[in-house]
Amino acid sequence: MSIDLKIAFISEHASPLATLGGVDTGGQNVYVAQVAMHLAELGYKVDVFTRREDTASPAIVNWKPGVRVIHVDAGPAEIIPKEAILDYMPQFTKSMLQFIRAQDIDYTLCHANFFMSAMVAADLKRILDLPFAVTFHALGHVRRIHQGNSDQFPPERLLIEESIVKQADYIIAECPQDRDDLIYYYHAPSYKIVTIPCGFSTSEFYPIDKSAARKQLGLPQDQHILLQLGRMVPRKGVDNVIRSLGHLKNAQNTCLVIVGGDSENPDDINNPELNRLRRIAAEHGVTACIKFAGRKSRELLKYYYAAADIFISTPWYEPFGITPLEAMACGTPVIGSNVGGIKYSVADGRTGALVPPENPAALAEKIDELTADAGLLETMSANAIERVNTYFTWATVAKNIDKLYRTIVKVNTGLQQAALKTKNKAA
Repeated sequence: MSIDLKIAFISEHASPLATLGGVDTGGQNVYVAQVAMHLAELGYKVDVFTRREDTASPAIVNWKPGVRVIHVDAGPAEIIPKEAILDYMPQFTKSMLQFIRAQDIDYTLCHANFFMSAMVAADLKRILDLPFAVTFHALGHVRRIHQGNSDQFPPERLLIEESIVKQADYIIAECPQDRDDLIYYYHAPSYKIVTIPCGFSTSEFYPIDKSAARKQLGLPQDQHILLQLGRMVPRKGVDNVIRSLGHLKNAQNTCLVIVGGDSENPDDINNPELNRLRRIAAEHGVTACIKFAGRKSRELLKYYYAAADIFISTPWYEPFGITPLEAMACGTPVIGSNVGGIKYSVADGRTGALVPPENPAALAEKIDELTADAGLLETMSANAIERVNTYFTWATVAKNIDKLYRTIVKVNTGLQQAALKTKNKAA
């Protein structure tokens, strides 16, 4: 197959250029950035279409070799919550079509990320006969089950996703649970679903000496350090980790480091979720055991992962969860919720442990068990490094997506040839 294939990546709210750690910036941004870069290394030309969020950014950013980021006009040129973007997606389609026609680009296929991007991909399929794959990253039915009335997406999201499942050429499930949910809630045909997990960057995340990492960050050498890192939103279950500290046998010798938020200032009082977490810490008498570190650059994250004895991620639900992979890549065992992608990536008893979500007592029991056995943590560390480097690198992810793209092209070419034969016979 020619390596000069052009892919239109669509990611309406998650730009690869965004700073991570905010309410709407996280795993999808990383996924789009890493998959685009690694596909380019395989020879693809990738254009990432994302919504313009300011007036200063150029229309085209030549971001990495083989990867451009295209800023698309869709609503006001400012940051708005992703739940408020749906009404602007027809403009997104119109702007993207204008760009494609003005640039006279013949894309091979679209890869949509999230349901709103898939709406655009479905429009392009209808108008340009352009096949598309979709990675949903999260499913409306599952979100509604866990968030109930706090889910701010409009109800029509569910109908849109059901329609997308029918129109997509292929659907990428990020883990077995994601595949099961697509089949159960959306009646997705199994032949359309390919399970390809998320990954981690081997150039960004790798083992570092724990003592050196703690020295770099100014963290104590003589305490058990627990790490919670990611977006500061309620469903991530950071409050569960905080509550667990009150159940620990040796809380006074434990430090929970919390990395994330909208600001690098750990004392930022404008973040409602961080304020809620501080109140919970005070109510449970564990404020002294917690260090709120604020948002950190990607370059620093490996030191935080490496400095920790255990990385903890206990969300209510998690479509996949990239941070456990990054932690394990740095040699840090993970205690995670027994949900979604976490129960797929974390090997219970080998690379860490799985616990029920929203159960601080069960979490504390597992923390006590692991921190009491240095030999067990060391074994889990070695297992974690081996597991993620075997199954979860972005290079491996990109190779599997490349195989899927080849299938889409082959099937689409066959359909076109069959249609042409039918047309010629009719003539």
